[in-house]
Amino acid sequence: MRNSVFVLFLGILVSLTSCRKDFDTTPSNGNLAFSKTTVYLDTVFSNISSSTYMLKVYNQSNKDINIPSIKLAKPDSKYRLMVDGMTGEGGNGRYFPNVELLAKDSLFIFIETTVNIADANPTDFLYTDEIEFASTSGVQKVNLVTLIQDAVFLYPAKDDQGVKEKLLLGLDENGDEVYVNGFELDSADPIHGDEFHFTKDKPYVIYGFAGIPAGKELVIDPGARVHFHAQSGIVVKPGGSIKVGEGWTPPTDPDLNPLENEVVFEGDRLEPGFAETPGQWFAVWMLDGSAANLNHLVLKNATVGMLIEKATATITNSQFYNCANVGILGREATMVTGSNLVVNYAGQACVASISGGNYDFRHCTFNNNWGSPDQVAVSMSNYEEDANGNKTSFPLTSLFKNSIIYGSNNIEVYLNNIETSEVLVNTFDHCLIKFKDVGTVLANDPKYNLIRQQIRNQDPKFQFFNLNPLLILEGSPAIGTGVYDPTVPKDILDRDRPNPNPDIGAYQYISD
Repeated sequence: MRNSVFVLFLGILVSLTSCRKDFDTTPSNGNLAFSKTTVYLDTVFSNISSSTYMLKVYNQSNKDINIPSIKLAKPDSKYRLMVDGMTGEGGNGRYFPNVELLAKDSLFIFIETTVNIADANPTDFLYTDEIEFASTSGVQKVNLVTLIQDAVFLYPAKDDQGVKEKLLLGLDENGDEVYVNGFELDSADPIHGDEFHFTKDKPYVIYGFAGIPAGKELVIDPGARVHFHAQSGIVVKPGGSIKVGEGWTPPTDPDLNPLENEVVFEGDRLEPGFAETPGQWFAVWMLDGSAANLNHLVLKNATVGMLIEKATATITNSQFYNCANVGILGREATMVTGSNLVVNYAGQACVASISGGNYDFRHCTFNNNWGSPDQVAVSMSNYEEDANGNKTSFPLTSLFKNSIIYGSNNIEVYLNNIETSEVLVNTFDHCLIKFKDVGTVLANDPKYNLIRQQIRNQDPKFQFFNLNPLLILEGSPAIGTGVYDPTVPKDILDRDRPNPNPDIGAYQYISD
């Protein structure tokens, strides 16, 4: 009986102890340790919220302590804190009194900011503050630093009822209007002035689709930076056009800043963790009857880099990287001309046609190491298939000259063609191609005969294929095995190509 009573008493004691929510503490003596002494919140655009960053705080003592206060030094700070799930006094994330911390334990502080360029230091555009941890021996501090970048923000307007502007794409097969979230650029916008001229003075941030209407041309100067929010892009409507990089000059110091005068299209997440993340925005979308002239453009991290539908595009000295689906996708493209063009990494294909079209690629480098067994570097198709399996063919002509077509799979060129009365010509001239067809269903397919006559299955020896620029190294089979093409006398880095035997691909090899 006595044992039963003792067990019952012990059980009640344990229960009371485990339910206890407070504990005896001593004031912090300033012996806290931190995972970082300075938290860098990377670069953010003016008035756009940052990502969330973490700081870990350690109680190194053998005593449970009470931190009298955790607070931001500036009373009107643009930073926001969350301390172990608490939003602070008043819920504004700036002041946290009497924070308790167990012996040898830690707590998490999550940090965000939304700050205007006017709040930053005018000389270096840094916005700074400190997290202060009070103690009996003084104040411990952790620095907060954010680089603020001013920008031109372009987005759909809202009417008096709060309804957001839509962009008309055209009519569907039933004659109904098709809209997307977007807006048309304005030559006399009350805030930005002429929106059809992007300069390098400030970055541009686009929300939704920026439309270029008939009769208008968007001109983007060398060195300009254009950032796209998720599911955003540029739509060039019938009769509209886009011109990029005209008047380009070589960079002042190509080793220090090789992209100084390149135009860059990428997402609006500036943190290093998003620098090479595919699918952050949608595409440059060329509609029927539109035109593009792109020079020295670096396009990265899109879903589809360029979607060209019954349109004309000339792309020179440009680089497309990390597209979630396709780098350049043509659908009945009127004419796509590419020279000194590099496309690296794409979920399905670096370059692809569906429903035919006309394509001319010279001194290009297409490499795909995406990691999927279904990806290829080049895919050319001359038909489309409806839901019932009916195939409709279209004319298709393609030329690949002095180009590298390579990747991690055995087959990096796929000719998805059906024989029809339509024009069908796929030409490969002095190319280096990955096409290991032994033991495949393509081994005896006659439409691949011309590919088999190229330099096949030899490693082009890219310098750093996983870092995107696809320069070739000494000993590459691409060196000196091309045929001189007077239409492309210089390489992508503006270096002369020798005559008669230049290197294959966008880059000419130069020995040290």
